[in-house]
Amino acid sequence: MKTIFLTGVAGFIANKTAQLLLEQGHKVVGVDNMNDYYDLRVKEHRLNKIIDHENFSFHKIDIENYDDLEPLFKENNFDAVINLAARAGVRYSLENPHVYMTTNANATLNILELMRHHNVKKMVFSSTSSLYAGQEMPFLESLPVNTPISPYAASKKAAEMMCYSYSYQYGLDISVVRYFTVYGPAGRPDMSIFRFIKWIDDEEPITLYGDGSQSRDFTYIDDIARGTIAALKPVEFEIFNLGGGNNPISINYTIEFAENYLGKKAKIDNKPFHKADIMSTWANIDKAKEHLGWEPTVSLDEGLTKTLEWYEENRDWLNDVKL
Repeated sequence: MKTIFLTGVAGFIANKTAQLLLEQGHKVVGVDNMNDYYDLRVKEHRLNKIIDHENFSFHKIDIENYDDLEPLFKENNFDAVINLAARAGVRYSLENPHVYMTTNANATLNILELMRHHNVKKMVFSSTSSLYAGQEMPFLESLPVNTPISPYAASKKAAEMMCYSYSYQYGLDISVVRYFTVYGPAGRPDMSIFRFIKWIDDEEPITLYGDGSQSRDFTYIDDIARGTIAALKPVEFEIFNLGGGNNPISINYTIEFAENYLGKKAKIDNKPFHKADIMSTWANIDKAKEHLGWEPTVSLDEGLTKTLEWYEENRDWLNDVKL
């Protein structure tokens, strides 16, 4: 059994990661500030899955507050940190850039400092494929990613570099995992898959930026959680792409899939393509395969089906979730 400090534990990826860690017999100390960036009922739905587990403890704490975090490091002998708490969302980062720097970069610095002072040597840090804007596909971890086109991406780049500094100076072992368009049951309501399903089912117009030909390397939540845990492996400092590893799939395909499953036709409200968005993403995942022994196992069609099944099972309370 290992004791893992997991941030953002009510979030989409962190919650599934916590579930898998607990299933494997580990102890998880989870924190989340339970902010209202999106409907809290979704976060509570996730948290309820693990809240009563004997090896799980939850603390409502904001990782921007060093003094609130420090007692947890004093009271627990953490084997590793998995830092998944973040302000996500490319477009919203243009409206409120300061909170992205304070949460994604400054709060990561808090955790690095606590690790240094309390002799915790391992961290997995979640980063983003948004860093690859303008680069040649499929994206390789060795690309120079020095042209982030949103405050969100810039804040993640800053945090990555701080992780490298602490690895170099203090011998911290850090795996940076760059996620590619994660989807699945209990996903974020601000993400396209969740929104498309609900809008189609409610027979409301889909707000679609661009013509839908933009494409993504969709990656199922369970695969991402497995990859995150695999990244606990000692690596000194490395960056790993965690993506579907296949040719990018268009946004239009996901809309058509949901239409066919629900038996309803989408109404499309096209908006101009957003300047902060990337036209396509595609991960080269050879490094994760070689060093972590990880690769995705869930196809897009299988993952979309599971997502739609979850939606139908929870439709009663999801009807009131704000998008």
